[in-house]
Amino acid sequence: MQIVHSSRRGARDIEHIGSAHDEAQLAVLKSVARQRLAAGQGELDLGLDDSPDAGGPLEITGSRMGHLWDALCCGYNGLGFGEATGGDEVFRQLVLARIIEPTSKQDSLRVLEEAGIDAVSYPTVNRRLPVYAKAEWRQRLAGACATHAGLGPGSLVLYDVSTLYFETDTGDGFREPGFSKERRLEPQITIGLLTDAGGFPLMVEAFEGNKAETLTMLPTIRSFMDAHQLPDVTVVADAGMISAANQKAIEEAGLSFILGARISDVPYVVAEWRREHPGQDIPDGHVFCQPWPAGSADRRRDQVIYYQYKTDRARRSLRGIDEQIAKAEKAVAGKTAVKRNRFVQLAGATKTVNRSLEAKARALAGLKGYVTNLAACPDGTPVTAEFVIGAYHRLFQIEKSFRMSKHDLAARPIYHHKRESIEAHLTIVFAALAVSKWIEDHTGWSIKKFVRTARRYRTVTIRVHDHTLTAADPLPDDLRHALKTIRTSPGAH
Repeated sequence: MQIVHSSRRGARDIEHIGSAHDEAQLAVLKSVARQRLAAGQGELDLGLDDSPDAGGPLEITGSRMGHLWDALCCGYNGLGFGEATGGDEVFRQLVLARIIEPTSKQDSLRVLEEAGIDAVSYPTVNRRLPVYAKAEWRQRLAGACATHAGLGPGSLVLYDVSTLYFETDTGDGFREPGFSKERRLEPQITIGLLTDAGGFPLMVEAFEGNKAETLTMLPTIRSFMDAHQLPDVTVVADAGMISAANQKAIEEAGLSFILGARISDVPYVVAEWRREHPGQDIPDGHVFCQPWPAGSADRRRDQVIYYQYKTDRARRSLRGIDEQIAKAEKAVAGKTAVKRNRFVQLAGATKTVNRSLEAKARALAGLKGYVTNLAACPDGTPVTAEFVIGAYHRLFQIEKSFRMSKHDLAARPIYHHKRESIEAHLTIVFAALAVSKWIEDHTGWSIKKFVRTARRYRTVTIRVHDHTLTAADPLPDDLRHALKTIRTSPGAH
């Protein structure tokens, strides 16, 4: 295909447009040539010819977020969700739409339309939601997640809880006022999340908003183990999740654990070290080991408590103690009102500063305890303080997952009021969290960055005469590499 420019003097200039090997390529070259001829010229629209032969723009018949949608589908299939759900297209669309833009179920259809996906109808969504609320459906998803995580006997699992509040004044038995980490008074529900050591979600459970956190852990873990025939897992949880009764129940269930230990008094091994090293500060990072063997009447395994001292932790604690003591002294002197302050001691109308409690608090500054009943690490090697403390510090991964579910996936069920619809919503958020973590693990990008970047690059279909062509925005190198990593991952198709 060529354009020949000529003048009255007989001079000719030939511009080569390209070569065609079939009818579709020829039609494209003709359109390019006509647009090149009309470039820079004003045209009077007489409404006589709207065909591509007239040199006008080609008609775009379709546009979709092809790169983003295909990548999310790879994550969905890579986790085995397609097989676990029996190829349920409604569920897949709701899960992936939530990753692209978290919004209501009805508005998710608008998100899908903008992505260029043929969305299901809203009545179909409403008809399927009760299915997603069933425990059996969630167990199938949890099974796929457990298979992906490669859990085996003794594998580390992290557990933590959070709360989701509702903008209503009255409870209904499920949404109830309770202890809120956000210090809110509205009715709420309690969410228990179980993840692997890397923060990959394994199971989510919803409980009444007024149910104590310590009563949520064991039912969730037992349900997960029973569903996946795991004889033992190693539970990692924060000290706030564990009561004495809860720890006893974990022991009776035969579970291994790594837990944060509350330190109510100066441990013997710490006091002994200070007696042997008078006037010396404990070295930064020093770990004290205190075995706690089981007695003949105890129904538990031998335990070991590790106490780690950190200089930075001590500095922060001592600064807080100094501030509280200063407030306590002002309250005792009558300069300020008596508020909640553990260092103010009341005996009738007499107020004093509790100096013995202050001394104990200063002696404990910088110490943190970790208790475990592990006889060996999951790989069979001996248990070390480094392993126990390192496993406990992995709890930041589950906190990261909670932040992702609350902020990036907008987990709070604003538009739901009945328990069935709330459970269905949490199932969708759980699956979206798993796909998001899969994308993050394979690309090294945050899900927010990946969605924000990939959604800008669309694929379009163009009609030229009787032919349909596909075109796409050029991709930057970093996104092209991330997409290639996703496409070549096992099980992604």
